[in-house]
Amino acid sequence: MKKKDINKDNALKADLQRNNLDGSDSPYLRQHRDNPVWWQEWSPEVLQEAIRQDRPLFVSVGYSTCHWCHVMAGEAFSDPGTAEFFNQNFICIKVDRETRPDIDQYLMHFIQAQSGSGGWPLNVFLTPDQRPVFALTYAPAREQRGMQPLLFIAQKVLEYIRAHGAA
Repeated sequence: MKKKDINKDNALKADLQRNNLDGSDSPYLRQHRDNPVWWQEWSPEVLQEAIRQDRPLFVSVGYSTCHWCHVMAGEAFSDPGTAEFFNQNFICIKVDRETRPDIDQYLMHFIQAQSGSGGWPLNVFLTPDQRPVFALTYAPAREQRGMQPLLFIAQKVLEYIRAHGAA
């Protein structure tokens, strides 16, 4: 089979201009179906599309009983300005760590190497070819107790990625 045929067979079926978690088999992912962030599930097609579009990835890993995962969903991931920035600049992927422990482990190793600790939610910015750039756990929608908002962090990470030719 020619490379061109392979790319055609792996054509993206999801609409990246909307949140696609409503069709997920994961109860945790379905809990995020109403976020204004255009969440996608981790799939070879979505990853190929990130490369094709040369858009960095934002991957958020969590699980159903994670308190701070739900707090972020209700705050930062529900904030219209934050969602708009993410939707325009990243391909956003939501991962259920209970159904994809392989992805969770890969990204957890990165945050632990970066910061010395980890946890959930596990939020990681990656280059289009899936190289982690920066990871964090909880970030609020608005600055609080000295914590920078997720939008500010995302803007700085995107500036870094663009300045270093990673996207």
